[in-house]
Amino acid sequence: MMKGKWIVGLGLALTVVAGGIWRGSARAEEIVVYTALEDDEYPGYLELFKKKYPNIQVRIVRDSTGIITAKFLAEKENPQADVIWGLAATSLLVADQAGLLVPYAPKGLERVKPMFRDAANPPKWVGIKCWETGIIVNTVEAEKRKLAHPKSFADLIKPEYKGLLVMPHPASSGTGYLTVSAILQLMGEERGWAYMDRLHENMMAYTHSGSKPARMAGAGECAVGISFGYRGLKQKAKGEPVVTYWPAEGAGWDVEANALVKKAKIKEGAKTFLDWAIGDEVMKLYAAVYPITSVETGLPVPEGYPADPLKVLISNNLVKAAADRDRILAEWTKRYDGKSQPK
Repeated sequence: MMKGKWIVGLGLALTVVAGGIWRGSARAEEIVVYTALEDDEYPGYLELFKKKYPNIQVRIVRDSTGIITAKFLAEKENPQADVIWGLAATSLLVADQAGLLVPYAPKGLERVKPMFRDAANPPKWVGIKCWETGIIVNTVEAEKRKLAHPKSFADLIKPEYKGLLVMPHPASSGTGYLTVSAILQLMGEERGWAYMDRLHENMMAYTHSGSKPARMAGAGECAVGISFGYRGLKQKAKGEPVVTYWPAEGAGWDVEANALVKKAKIKEGAKTFLDWAIGDEVMKLYAAVYPITSVETGLPVPEGYPADPLKVLISNNLVKAAADRDRILAEWTKRYDGKSQPK
């Protein structure tokens, strides 16, 4: 009799344990997040998410804009990512054309400025912050070579900078592409390509990272790095001898944006992540280094930026930039790839 009760009790205990494991597994969900956010930037943001949603495991796949975009597009028939976080809006527009995105309106969408989100309702992509072309000058190198600081696109093609410039490859880097797109939008196709022919003469190398030209300028490996503004300011904050300028004609820019990936099964954790990613708490972290955020935060403009950062931006047609992307990259690669660093 006791033996029978013991067996029944054991059976009930196993049922409870098994049920607990099953319920725990149901609560614990893994999502795969593709991002092009800087590798020394996103971990701080992600800590907030982990604290708030400990039962959602986030697996990050991070690389530069061009590489993440190419990977995402190549996986069209079998998407691996659940969420895209902080990828160029122009890349997401291309992904949408390929049928890779599903509309989703994250909680708090009404707070997002219209210029930083897809106009459709619900939107296919929602921006979090804007980044822009910056000209980062090593002051020690400039003084040693008796160089005036270049503060415009026009300055960058002056003969005294021959062999002294570094900029990102536009097929690998979102910063590279937004800069090339800005030149073509500002000058038109004919003048723009003629300008880049002359810019190429002054180029030491093209990197496969948007931040690397600023890091090279900071380390004295080049006199001038065409990068993005925040990275130049960060190198200066580390004590490196650099100053950052925004092109006088207007800085190219793009929006770091989020999207829900179209899959047979959409995970609830993916939607939760997208809700969180435009929330006030993380938006304030974005704003601590990037003054142009998609949601007003009330925080002061970070030191080193213009008082009104929006005024340095060109009038940018993101839809056109996305539509022209493949054609522009093919032409750029044909003309200038010879000075690209190895991948």
